[in-house]
Amino acid sequence: MFTGIIEEIGTVTRVVQGAKSSRVTISAAVIFSDLKLGDSVATNGVCLTVNEMTSSTFTADVMHETLKYTSLKGLVSGTRVNLERAMLANGRFGGHIISGHIDGMGTITDILKDDNAVIYKIAAKPDIVKYIVKKGSIAIDGISLTVTVVDNTSFSVSIIPHTTQVTILADRKLGDMVNLEVDMLAKYIEKLLKQDPKTPQSTPMTAEFLVKNGF
Repeated sequence: MFTGIIEEIGTVTRVVQGAKSSRVTISAAVIFSDLKLGDSVATNGVCLTVNEMTSSTFTADVMHETLKYTSLKGLVSGTRVNLERAMLANGRFGGHIISGHIDGMGTITDILKDDNAVIYKIAAKPDIVKYIVKKGSIAIDGISLTVTVVDNTSFSVSIIPHTTQVTILADRKLGDMVNLEVDMLAKYIEKLLKQDPKTPQSTPMTAEFLVKNGF
């Protein structure tokens, strides 16, 4: 699990393309203080497993499924990426719960300066936007952000100067694709609401059920 608080920006040093997969090597500094083989590193929001490492690089395999549904398929040598190690149980929870499993991609359709902040408008498919709410959380390229505006086809976030400085959002341009992970709580609630009362051991989420359980 991750929090969406980016630890540092890494740089892709090598990409080896397979038939449908790839193998990516990334250089960094901060995350190597306690990184081990088998650890998870969120790379632009995608959970990757370290399978090789040196004192300043780690290598991870990116499977076909990941390349199909994330922007990692566009990585080349020199690309900058957001990095975050898996959260510690005794650490501060600065962002929100992020799994590193991308729900889909969005497209940056507008970038507006707003005094000391920058507003990014992102278009996304309805099956992603339906989980997004105003003032709710969204992970964009692994960054925990708060939604300021949302409609049926897009949403906006307002970025403070610090976030621009310590993440790759400053590199993003109009038309760029970004990885999106919605708040997982919304998906669990949806599944509960859609349970079939005819299914054995299934409890439909109704007003009566909520009252009975103290809500």
